Amino acid sequence: MTLSDTQAAPAHPRDEPVPKIVTARHPLRWLSGAGVLVLLAMVASALVTNPAWEWDVVGVYLFAPSVLRSVLLTLELTALAIVLGFALGTVLALMRLSPNRLLSAVAWAYVWLFRSVPLILQLLFWYNLALLYPRLSFGVPFGPAFFDIGTMDLISPLTAAALGLALHQAAYAAEIVRGGLLSVDPGQRLASAALGIPPWRRLFKVILPQAMRTIVPHAGNEIIGMVKGTSVVYIMALPELFYQVQVIYNRNGRVMALLLVAAIWYLVLTTALSVGQHYIERYYGRGRAWPPWWS
Repeated sequence: MTLSDTQAAPAHPRDEPVPKIVTARHPLRWLSGAGVLVLLAMVASALVTNPAWEWDVVGVYLFAPSVLRSVLLTLELTALAIVLGFALGTVLALMRLSPNRLLSAVAWAYVWLFRSVPLILQLLFWYNLALLYPRLSFGVPFGPAFFDIGTMDLISPLTAAALGLALHQAAYAAEIVRGGLLSVDPGQRLASAALGIPPWRRLFKVILPQAMRTIVPHAGNEIIGMVKGTSVVYIMALPELFYQVQVIYNRNGRVMALLLVAAIWYLVLTTALSVGQHYIERYYGRGRAWPPWWS
């Protein structure tokens, strides 16, 4: 070996040349991003420069007392419908999964009926229940009645709206909960049963927490949809957000400005619910890492 060969050979692996890393270029990403920015700027300019939007009128009515009361009523109807609907829906889901064929058939029939009839018809039915039953009796089934009460006194328009929304929501909630329970590996139930855990503890401590990973995203969509769906109770003349906005613009003629007020409040409510859904999903999804969708 000559001296020149010894000098040419690298003395250590660190002395080897480092390969040059060339990052991939994505010109289409930059072009599409620039196009989106231009579109957003055009939309913002159209909203700000067009006087027909009447932003000053929007500012006046956005926090008007009547509008705030209608927002509160919208939240009350949403809360009643979701709480009662998912409570009944959970019971119906357990009935659908029951080995008792009678319970399973009754739950299936309920879901079939309330998903088939439009919500507006259900609300009108409960609102006009007094036409069918002027008085409601309470007592022994098929026996003597202890007392009765007028249907109109018992079921007010607000009660009829909450009842109709809750019973309608229960049909969809039942399928959401049932799908979540079925998504849990059957081995979890068998393992907990082998450990001697009682059935109810097995459901609430083992099965349901895992099912919530599937239930929460779909339940969040239903809750957000219910916030907007409460607008259908305008047929009962309840002063929820959409009805109240209609009353105001029918009086002053500022249609677009008042519709924008309703849109802003719906955006605020649904955004708050979306943020809450995110944290609930993260809570039930802890310990389970999901890879990115593009991997």
